[in-house]
Amino acid sequence: MKSDKEKMTMGEPYIPMGRELFDQRQHAKEQLFLYNNLAPSKIKARNQLLKGLFKETGSRFFIEPPFRCDYGYNIRLGENFYANYNLTILDSAPVHFGDDVLIGPNVSLFTASHPIHPEPRVAGWEFAKPIAIGDRVWIGGHTVINPGVTIGENTVIGAGSVVTKDIPANVVAVGNPCRVLREITEADRAPVGGQ
Repeated sequence: MKSDKEKMTMGEPYIPMGRELFDQRQHAKEQLFLYNNLAPSKIKARNQLLKGLFKETGSRFFIEPPFRCDYGYNIRLGENFYANYNLTILDSAPVHFGDDVLIGPNVSLFTASHPIHPEPRVAGWEFAKPIAIGDRVWIGGHTVINPGVTIGENTVIGAGSVVTKDIPANVVAVGNPCRVLREITEADRAPVGGQ
């Protein structure tokens, strides 16, 4: 018989309030309490806490506190990852970030979801779907990324977007629900204010 943790990580329906998952969420909360309350100068100590919590990190990453997640062990950070204040990751399923990802403030990624029908929802059932963010993606502030979403490499997600479906590579996408606005072109290479 599978544990709720095994069901959760396999994308099957599970009950999140059993002792095993509760204890693992409590462990993450304790580690993040330490993380979020360290002095700003304690960058190495903060990064060590995250390296102990996450499944994998690159050698260079920076997450501005405060930061929240459910478990941590389902999160993989690529190289040169940066997230601004108030990143929230509900990582009941794997969340993978590629290299050179930039996250604006107040961004939320939700792998966990609940049944639409009220009876199984009230009974406490939950399910989770993975999220994958490609290399060199920029996610604007106040964006929400829903369960099962993949965002292709080089893509920019505009601030305030709600991403409910996969977004392809090399595009600018915005809105609620988030939709592709246009492709990224050579004209976008010049920095703001450039020639």
